[in-house]
Amino acid sequence: MERLAGRVILLSGWRRALVGFLAGALAAFSQPPYDFFAVCFVSFPVLVWLLDGSAGEPGQGAIRRSLPAFMIGWWFGFGYFAAGLWWTGNALLVEAELFAWALPLAIFGLPALLALFYGAATLLARALWSDDICRIAALAFAFGLAEWVRATVLTGFPWNAIGYAAMPVPVLMQSVRVAGLFGMSALAVFVFAMPALLASRRHRRLGLGLALLLAAAHAGYGFWRMGTAEAATGTLDVRIVQPSISQSEKWDASIRDRIFRTYLDLSARPPEAGMPRPELILWPETSVPFLLTQRPGALPALGDLVGEGQVLLAGAIRVEGPESTARYYNSVVAIDAAGEIYDATDKVHLVPFGEYLPFQALFERIGLRQLAQSVSAFSSGSQRHAITMPGGTAGLPFICYEIIFPGVAGFGDADADFLINVTNDAWFGDTPGPYQHFRQAQVRAVEAGRPLVRAANNGISGVVDAYGRVVDAFAINAVGVLDAALPIQRVEGRVLAGPSANGAAVLAVLALAALAARLLAGSRGRKSHKRM
Repeated sequence: MERLAGRVILLSGWRRALVGFLAGALAAFSQPPYDFFAVCFVSFPVLVWLLDGSAGEPGQGAIRRSLPAFMIGWWFGFGYFAAGLWWTGNALLVEAELFAWALPLAIFGLPALLALFYGAATLLARALWSDDICRIAALAFAFGLAEWVRATVLTGFPWNAIGYAAMPVPVLMQSVRVAGLFGMSALAVFVFAMPALLASRRHRRLGLGLALLLAAAHAGYGFWRMGTAEAATGTLDVRIVQPSISQSEKWDASIRDRIFRTYLDLSARPPEAGMPRPELILWPETSVPFLLTQRPGALPALGDLVGEGQVLLAGAIRVEGPESTARYYNSVVAIDAAGEIYDATDKVHLVPFGEYLPFQALFERIGLRQLAQSVSAFSSGSQRHAITMPGGTAGLPFICYEIIFPGVAGFGDADADFLINVTNDAWFGDTPGPYQHFRQAQVRAVEAGRPLVRAANNGISGVVDAYGRVVDAFAINAVGVLDAALPIQRVEGRVLAGPSANGAAVLAVLALAALAARLLAGSRGRKSHKRM
């Protein structure tokens, strides 16, 4: 191990960049649908050794001395995001004649931008670097902080945070209730990077012992929570409609009536033997293929579908104002048996380039426009709120990738009995994207302590309980209706101070350990210099 570490430390130039890129790309296999988290026990020790060898040349300016550490993290991040997010380019092939030219921007440009966060993380870690176990703490703190920043800056994009690698199954998702996603990301890096200590004798036993202790606590807490899981106080009978409409057909004006009829026919199917009549019928994001205000017969048809004591929640585009100044919203509308929209909630967190064009004037000059062209750019909703069902239970809707943001469905939503996620993953086909999206929705359910019902145009639709366990689900590209009993569970109360505060505490402890070791090393160095 010492020989391998030495070779990695001494790498330079393109060889160093290549090893960083490959280490990051390997780490991407820890995410769904692969869930091979063991690769991180290779990727992160290699990253530590690369940083060990990244000290700048004496006499150089601060920027030139810092550049090697930054570039190691950037190459690691570029490999990680290129291997984990290549599928985003699939959305550009839906209308290839218009967007195929931008494919390199999705496959390489987005990973290159996201890699800046990991470059900043390794730069910060190197500033706190030491020659012992505390350099692992520095790296873990820096990555946890980087994941928080990545979820915040420029509206945020926390997809595939490192912490998800430590949560491949429900029993291992429970710790997110304690540490939050950013704390989990920091602790995951701390444990994954610990084998780097095998290359030296210093702190080897301490480091491996700490890693084993944290891993055991992580798994043990999960088993304890699952073993003491609160029973459901009731159920809500739901019907999820998954039509698998091709994205290339979704807004084709010539077949919109046929698409609408497909939804109506699927929704009207009688329940399977032994299944009760659904109380909630759930359609995916933008499932209504036209503006309801432009089709006078649509709402009466939906009213005929919905019976007494039922409600239909459908993804639809909602418009406000006269045509010249109209504002369009990506919404979930609630329709009752009278064929009336009795409630609606709008998407608050829009997808850049998908639903609106940032720096619109600039990008339109070079021929770039938003991907979703059903209407003009969407407007952002002002506030999310729960929608009450006929039986009195309330569901909190999240549209598409809103569900990936940690903390959005937290303890502040005490009026919500369950979470709702509607999405249209048809943009990405049968790629890792829909699997990753579903996993992040699972973790939000655990975080919030609320069950989740999810409708996707072409998968993965399903029902998840408050502990992340899948009650039932549809595979990608399946067509039909999924009838299931959504268990109503309200896992109340904060664990310690709550996931966000606890995550900050985890980062603070790691940062203090790294800073103390750095200051101590500096003090020793000055004393040694004086003796000389």
